[in-house]
Amino acid sequence: MYILFDIGGTKMRIALSRDEKSFNDPVIVDTPQKFEDGISLFRETVSALVGGERILAMAGGIAGVFDKKKGMLSNSPNLPDWIGKPLREELEKACDTKVFIENDSALVGLGEALVGSGGGFNVVAYITVSTGVGGARIIEGKIDEAVIGFEPGHQIIDPDNTLCPECEGNDLESYVSGVAVGKRYGMKPYEIKEETLWEETLPKFLAYGLNNTVVHWSPDVVVLGGSMIVGDPAISVEATERYLKEIMHIFPNIPVIKKATLGAEGGLHGALAYLKQNSV
Repeated sequence: MYILFDIGGTKMRIALSRDEKSFNDPVIVDTPQKFEDGISLFRETVSALVGGERILAMAGGIAGVFDKKKGMLSNSPNLPDWIGKPLREELEKACDTKVFIENDSALVGLGEALVGSGGGFNVVAYITVSTGVGGARIIEGKIDEAVIGFEPGHQIIDPDNTLCPECEGNDLESYVSGVAVGKRYGMKPYEIKEETLWEETLPKFLAYGLNNTVVHWSPDVVVLGGSMIVGDPAISVEATERYLKEIMHIFPNIPVIKKATLGAEGGLHGALAYLKQNSV
């Protein structure tokens, strides 16, 4: 028996796999802001799932920059109390098994590259636009090597806020993430019905970020996911592609742009693949 998990900034998903090929419907709970509460809730949820059976291994992702050597978050805008806490050690202690952890967006990207929209492509760039903005590069079905990790949401796209004077910050996440857009409009993004926001403003901002991502990573395909992409309303992928074609000049063509297809369970699909790649 194996446990897969996805600890996001707002929701935590935990699922059970018996065969390393599929997983049951996940249990979904709110992610506690306090680290100790999060570990307790995780242990209780897993205990209810396994019913006393032995867990052979666990794998999953967490929102933030994860230090694999230390087994803890080194930064996480949406889970500040979890930073610097012994996450891997506490999860292994709580569930009495080996635990493999990666950045949550990287695992979603892995899932999309293997069984989602990126299937059949050698170099996949995955970008998620949700509570925050994250992503990863997947090479031949594996998360690409990195000293620390991938944080495409923190690339600077507007040094002096000329594009968006009202934006708090000048990186991609400050321009297009759900949290940033919600702050600017004073309401939840899904409550905003202004068509120009979704069809013009946000696609143009996102295209600037994708231009940088493409020239740095040179992917075959860019897969876009997250609630700001697949929700309703959502950032127009077609408009984003159109703006990217206008912006990019150095490459003869832009890569294929596709919308993610695995939905909220993308991280669990990635966790399943990551488990098989690391537990052999």
